Amino acid sequence: MEGKLIHCLVTTAFTNIVITFPIQKVLFRQQLYGLRTRDAVLQIQKDGIRNLYRGILPPLMQKTTTLALMFGLYEDFSSLLLMHTNSPELVTRSVAAILAGTTEALLTPFERVQTLLQDYKHHDRFTNTFQAFKVLRPYGIREYYRGLIPILIRNGPSNALFFGLRHPIKQCLPETKTYSANLINDFVCGGLLGAMLGFLFFPVNVVKARMQSQIGV
Repeated sequence: MEGKLIHCLVTTAFTNIVITFPIQKVLFRQQLYGLRTRDAVLQIQKDGIRNLYRGILPPLMQKTTTLALMFGLYEDFSSLLLMHTNSPELVTRSVAAILAGTTEALLTPFERVQTLLQDYKHHDRFTNTFQAFKVLRPYGIREYYRGLIPILIRNGPSNALFFGLRHPIKQCLPETKTYSANLINDFVCGGLLGAMLGFLFFPVNVVKARMQSQIGV
């Protein structure tokens, strides 16, 4: 069942990224340059349709991998901690969620490259994901992990809130008796949590975007 859930979440994440990528790009420009929504939209329109989906490969690669890691590591860390500690289950599972989120930060280079590809100031310097990774290589491993601290601050607490609130929110939704109805509940629950966490950690993502838009400074 857990495997089916992860497969469903990965498929949903893939579809979600493809559909909402232009909206996320508007949000990114607002975070990076402090623009109003209208000005960010006009900036992206000026970039042209050819650049609309520029930078989509890193989030596709990252998000599908992250979801599998998040659920898998959360369960592994939870089992390990519950076996070897006497702490209350709520504390143990919160720590497991934070550890899983911290481990996900290993994928920071994907967010780093995504930021560079989405910033119009780098359009002439980077042509695609693989070329961006190549250009960063001479700067060393630290350049791939620029913005790691904000990502760690975001990932751990957001994972703890996600796993801590997922069950209570689902309990507030109508009871389901079929697999498809349960998927709808999961979708609604994920949407509510995503919106809440996005709002809470918006300032952290602003800091991350501005750090990662720089190279070698």
